[in-house]
Amino acid sequence: MSIKSDTDHLYLEIVDRIKKDIDRGIYKEDEKLPSEFDLAKQLGVSRQIVREALRVLEEENIIVHRHGVGTFVNPKPLFTSGIEELFSVTEMIKRVGKKPGTIFISSTSRKATEDDVNKFNCSKDEEIVIIERVRTSDDEPVVYCIDQIPKSILPKNFTHESGSIFDLFEREAGCYISYAVTTIEPLGFSEKISPILHCEVDASLLVMKQMHFDQNDNPVFYSCNYFRADKFSFHVLRKRS
Repeated sequence: MSIKSDTDHLYLEIVDRIKKDIDRGIYKEDEKLPSEFDLAKQLGVSRQIVREALRVLEEENIIVHRHGVGTFVNPKPLFTSGIEELFSVTEMIKRVGKKPGTIFISSTSRKATEDDVNKFNCSKDEEIVIIERVRTSDDEPVVYCIDQIPKSILPKNFTHESGSIFDLFEREAGCYISYAVTTIEPLGFSEKISPILHCEVDASLLVMKQMHFDQNDNPVFYSCNYFRADKFSFHVLRKRS
């Protein structure tokens, strides 16, 4: 069925049409889309219109273009969350009925840098523990985590196999993680992290950097988490004041 319109934004109609076809299962996850020529012929529009629509769909991470191969439908993220909600990676995985797991990568410590002193309001003599782990969902690697924690407030019973740091602080130190200051940045292929998360070369990552604070507004730990963009999506609720 072709699409006809007199509007200047015909490509947006094509975007909506392809989205609906994906939702109806006409184009399935990881399936290759028809060529630009074939789509243009099916929809009764120019290749330029189709090309613009595909560009928008790729920006929205609904499809991915693989050079020399074609354009494919991205799998829908398993994990979705409002960025205004704060809960651990463990909780995110549990919420969709998956089993969370942890793969320990490394643990090191160093004297606090000037940046650490400013972030944690600590002394220059403070020792900062840096823990690198991979979080899994049903044994599949989905998040690469780098956590920085002042040694003086790290719970004594901490082990590298500990799942949720949120739960650990609350259970062992009586410290409730109340809120976090967060930034999210997109990242392309990472030579170090992408292979660990079993990402394709053209797959992207979402980097979430967070400073966590307790119920008394004290900075507790800083995290830098690399999420597989094909598995996670984040949104935010914005209201007019």
